Amino acid sequence: MKKTISIALILVLSAVCCSCSVPLNNQRFSRTFTDLFDTVSTITAYDSQSGFEEHYKQFYDCLTEYHQLYDIYGEYEGINNLKTLNDRAGKAPVEVDGRIIDLLEYGKEVYEISGGKTNICFGAVLSLWHTAQETKTLPDESALKEAAKHTDINNLIIDKENSTVFFADSELKLDVGAIAKGWAAREVCSWAQVILWDSAMLSLGGNICTFGFKNNDGKTKWNVEIENPDKSASEGIAIVQVNDKSVVTSGDYQRYFELDGKRYCHIINPDTLYPSEYMASVSVICCDSALADALSTTLFNMSIEDGKALIEKTDGTEAVWVDKNYNVTYSSGFDKL
Repeated sequence: MKKTISIALILVLSAVCCSCSVPLNNQRFSRTFTDLFDTVSTITAYDSQSGFEEHYKQFYDCLTEYHQLYDIYGEYEGINNLKTLNDRAGKAPVEVDGRIIDLLEYGKEVYEISGGKTNICFGAVLSLWHTAQETKTLPDESALKEAAKHTDINNLIIDKENSTVFFADSELKLDVGAIAKGWAAREVCSWAQVILWDSAMLSLGGNICTFGFKNNDGKTKWNVEIENPDKSASEGIAIVQVNDKSVVTSGDYQRYFELDGKRYCHIINPDTLYPSEYMASVSVICCDSALADALSTTLFNMSIEDGKALIEKTDGTEAVWVDKNYNVTYSSGFDKL
C-alpha cells in the first residue's frame, strides 16, 4: 500500500475553541503515528483534555482495522485480508469482511471512471517494480509483458451476497495502493464525525481529509499547503482553504529510485508498463477522499489536456498539475479555493 507523501500541512490553529455551541475547555490536540498504511500520519481534532486520549484510541483502533484488512504484505491472525486473497483466491473463492468487498467494488468503479488508467488488478506488474525499487535494477521487459497478461479486472469475481472473492485468473494479483488510503480516510473520518469529534483533520500519509471547521468556530476553514515538487522552490504551489473536503497529491519526488541518472517513480503507467513520465505532481480537491485519491493517480497517468477534461466533467472536483518542467496548471474553479 504505497503512495507518495506529497502534501505539507500548515496548521496555525487557535488553542481554545470559541464557538458558543462547544464547551470552552475544548482545545486542539494532535497525534502522529507511523505504523499504519506504511506512512506517516497525523490526526488533529478539537476535544476536551480528558476526552481526547480515549477518542484518539478509538480512532486509531478503527483505522488499524482498515490497515489490516487492506494490507497486501502482512498476515493477521483470524483475518482474511488482501494478502489472503492474493495467496488463495486464484484457487477458490475466499470469504472476506464486507469492507474488502466494498473497496474492491469501488476499485471496479474507478477502473471505469479512469478509462483503465487506475487498475486495482495491476499487482502482477507492480510487484515487479516494487522489486526493482528494492534492488535498483529495471524489471525484465519480457517479464513485464507477461505480467500484464494477468491484469484483467474482469477476472476479479466478487460475490457480494456471499461476501467472497475469486480470481478467474490464478496469476492475477491485487494492489490497491491507488485507492486504499483515500477510502480508509473517508470511512474512518465519516465514522469519527458521528462518534468522536465535530471538527478534525486527518493526514493519512498526505491524503488530507477534513470535517468541520478549524478552531471549531463554524467559520474558519482548514489551511492545506500543496507541496512544490521543485525542491529548489521557496514556497508551495498553493494554500487551499477547505472544510468537509479532501486534498490528495500524487508525485514523483518521494518514492522513486535512480538508475544511470534517470529517476523512476512508483506510479506505473498501464499503457507503457513503466513509471509515468507526464507529471511531477497532481493534486485533487473534492468532498470524497476516496475519489480524490483515485483521481490523483489517474491524472498522473494522463496528459494535462485529458486530465482537465476528466476534472471538468466530475462535479465538485478541482485539480492542479505540475509538469516535469515545473509548469503549473489549474482547473477552472481552483482559484475559488
